[in-house]
Amino acid sequence: MTELVPGGNQELPDGALTLRVPGPFDLSALITGDDGTVGGDGDFVFFNQPSAPGVEVGSGGGTSTVRVDPGRLRPGATRVTLVLSAADPGVPLGALPAPELSVLEAGGVSAGGPGAALATFRPPPATSETVLLLAEVYRRGSGWRLRALGQGYADGLAGVARDYGVDVVDDGVPPAPPPLPGRPPAYVPTLLEIPVPTSVPAWAAGPEEDAALVNAERIRAGAPPVVLDDRLAAAAAQHAAAMAAHGSLAVETPDGVSLYQRVGTAGFACLALTEHLVSGPRDTGGFLAYCLGDPHTSAPFGDAAYTHIGIGHAEAGGGAGDMFWVAVWASPLTAEGLARLTAEVARRTDAERAAAGLGPLAPDPLLARAAQDHSADMAARDFYSHTDPDGREPWDRARAAGARYRGVGENIACGQRSAAEVVEGWMNSPGHRANILRPSFTHLGVGYATGSRAGTYWTQLFGTAD
Repeated sequence: MTELVPGGNQELPDGALTLRVPGPFDLSALITGDDGTVGGDGDFVFFNQPSAPGVEVGSGGGTSTVRVDPGRLRPGATRVTLVLSAADPGVPLGALPAPELSVLEAGGVSAGGPGAALATFRPPPATSETVLLLAEVYRRGSGWRLRALGQGYADGLAGVARDYGVDVVDDGVPPAPPPLPGRPPAYVPTLLEIPVPTSVPAWAAGPEEDAALVNAERIRAGAPPVVLDDRLAAAAAQHAAAMAAHGSLAVETPDGVSLYQRVGTAGFACLALTEHLVSGPRDTGGFLAYCLGDPHTSAPFGDAAYTHIGIGHAEAGGGAGDMFWVAVWASPLTAEGLARLTAEVARRTDAERAAAGLGPLAPDPLLARAAQDHSADMAARDFYSHTDPDGREPWDRARAAGARYRGVGENIACGQRSAAEVVEGWMNSPGHRANILRPSFTHLGVGYATGSRAGTYWTQLFGTAD
């Protein structure tokens, strides 16, 4: 069974699946095609419309379930997105126990007995979000895969449905104003639907003016100025145009390309990376005013880890719709920076071992080479697994790099934006924690790469000396 992190994915066996979440939650499903939108209102499966071809939602015993049979989906359907909301409408997910998704093989609980467990996913803690895009079952070639998401919405189930093309009927009851969106952990994309600010002057800014406005705020925050980078700006503009074309915010647009892939294609290899995805403001001033309006979304303006920026925007509907904005904050990958980052992962790993009464792990450059190659391979070939597309396992990669150990173990992660986040995530996962605290391990190598769908790919490769 695989423990997924945001952005993680795995292949699925043929046949039906049961996805379930226990606790005070409701599960819904959106069925979409390659264009990322539903074919009609019947593609929104929820408690008032509990079934569609190939998809059925249900609940019982304090557990919500969605059964997906990819072979029975309507023609043209290529993706089923699982949506989590509070059973009590309007309750922020952050006020409820942390949800846990379990994915079961064909049959599952709805067939009268549990099927084989395939994967689990614990999304990052929510704050003010009322709805979470939890996971998706999607077609890749002739097969199907599962991807963990963990992307939050603050404007309720109706907002998600509208973004996917469902006609939501207004029942005449005005909705409560959405709470101020909090910024989720750095590895979760910021998805914000906001009004156009009215108190900010309109600046007809070009790229140089954009950078000047950003750097003015950096100076106020006590941070050094950032460099306007043409590669980041091109990636930001391309991603903004793709979002505008589909009318929705997403780190991966319905064409199957993520912002991080666009950054990599533009030729910028990142050491540190974060982004703002925003819709609504008509000008750069309005965009920056929103980003600066909350301590979470304003954090990059005062963070010296980011040295370069690119800003792009595009208007939906051929000039008659919302403006979509992307800002990419980054610092370039260097050998020295990579060495510092992987050393920080090792330092934090040793600190966890010391807290458990265990000795530190000795660095091994051969394990580090194998770990780095695996992170780079996952980013380059768009997979996330201990088994690479060529069938090689961690011990195969260690041996190929010349590292000879009696025992080998591996932790991988994707999406986390810092050494602190990735080690904390591993320690919160029983299987990864067991590797970090395994007394028999004596050596460690760490790898890190950026790109592909999740943005960041981390590898720890452990060895047990004879």
